[in-house]
Amino acid sequence: MDISPLKEAGLTNGEIKVYLALLEIGSSTIGPILDKSGITKSMIYRILEKLIKKGLVSYITKEKTKHYQANQPNKLLDYVDQRENELKQNRNKIQDMIPQLILKQQTAKKSEANIYEGFKGLMTAYENRYLKLKAGDEVVLYGLPSEQPGFHHSFWKQNHQKLAKLKIKCRMLYHPDVTDKTLKDRNSYKYCEAGRMPFNIDSPSWVMVYKDVTLIAIPQGDKPFAFEIISQETADSFRNYFEWFWKKYKAK
Repeated sequence: MDISPLKEAGLTNGEIKVYLALLEIGSSTIGPILDKSGITKSMIYRILEKLIKKGLVSYITKEKTKHYQANQPNKLLDYVDQRENELKQNRNKIQDMIPQLILKQQTAKKSEANIYEGFKGLMTAYENRYLKLKAGDEVVLYGLPSEQPGFHHSFWKQNHQKLAKLKIKCRMLYHPDVTDKTLKDRNSYKYCEAGRMPFNIDSPSWVMVYKDVTLIAIPQGDKPFAFEIISQETADSFRNYFEWFWKKYKAK
């Protein structure tokens, strides 16, 4: 019998062994349960108590001796339903805690740098922006490639829509070879403005800056990665580079 569903429902190996043993032997004192389940005597009472609390086992006392028996198997569904309700309640409690946990994280001493690997890592680095940015804030990017894979484009499109919905400003500078079609698409989003780098430099990396965060990404190849620096001084420095590039782009 495949017992993996019982494990996924939250039962331990010991609880499963004892429960299945009781199903086979029926009402029983401790001795036969030990023999059938293979559980040690030091653990059996604790396991039985847990199964009783979960509504899967009950007992009666005969001549001062407890006789245990497994409840009907359909009680497993009642247990699963109860556990789902408890998980939902726990999720709501954790959701209420999130603002406090974020505050703790923000006030704690931060690591100066983080590395994100793979496309999912890049997505995580991108989505970190929403932990700090609010309406009226701005994120700037420069050195963006002229072309990108289709699945990258789909993700960036969702992000542009989210930025616009949150009223977060975005300015971007692409490689000079970027198509007019791409720029037109980026400029179609509210609060977003895109242009071309003022000179042609072939570089595998691009830079994103917001608040005190600088993200240097190298998205090409099989293993793209991004290097995140949390430092106001560094962010100000890279933002100054962007403003210089932006001024040159506007002057054209």
